[in-house]
Amino acid sequence: MPSILIIEDEQRIRESLATRLSERGYDVQTVARAIDGVEQAVSGDFDVIVLDLGWPDLDGTEALRMIRAVKQVPVVVATARDDEADIISVLDAGADDYVIKPFSADHLAARIRAVLRRTSDASEEGTITVAGLRLDLDAHEATLDDRELDLTARAFDLLAYLANRPGKLISKRELLAEVWRQPYGGADKTVDVHISWLRKELGESAAEPRYIHTRRGVGIRLVDPTT
Repeated sequence: MPSILIIEDEQRIRESLATRLSERGYDVQTVARAIDGVEQAVSGDFDVIVLDLGWPDLDGTEALRMIRAVKQVPVVVATARDDEADIISVLDAGADDYVIKPFSADHLAARIRAVLRRTSDASEEGTITVAGLRLDLDAHEATLDDRELDLTARAFDLLAYLANRPGKLISKRELLAEVWRQPYGGADKTVDVHISWLRKELGESAAEPRYIHTRRGVGIRLVDPTT
């Protein structure tokens, strides 16, 4: 039975989601204060965390960063904030999905199932190796020729998505949807910035690529430079 922690200050929403998700077979716990939610998230053993952003005691994005600093548990942000800049900021901070209020319990349950499927797939794969590049998906660590790469959580996810599909051209729209879980298009610059960071860590550049190659207007792919 998957376990879910709901961090939500509105009692009506908190209790309704707890009831509806429990009816769908989840083991649900709820918290009404952000700082208590962070403490429970990092000390407990949950499969998914549902996190609101609007808190009087702690900024929701900061709460997310605090959780991410300790745990890689999937986090679904559920909030009324629908500004694109907020969405990008929260996804970059480590959220696995972003749901805008109002939403139905069925909608949230579907997002939770999708997150759990991705987590299950990643844990089954364990590691990804492309030439001298090795990604440990469980530890969330990447090395190149035995040198540890200094990557943010989102940069690691992006590299893992590309490395798990070696040689395949992947559009920015797909990366935004699958890595950032962005609910609508745009913000290609987000991908460009992260690709630039990855290239720097991999010791390459757009002019002299080794692992990461781009085709303008088509997509991005990661290749084995030894073949």
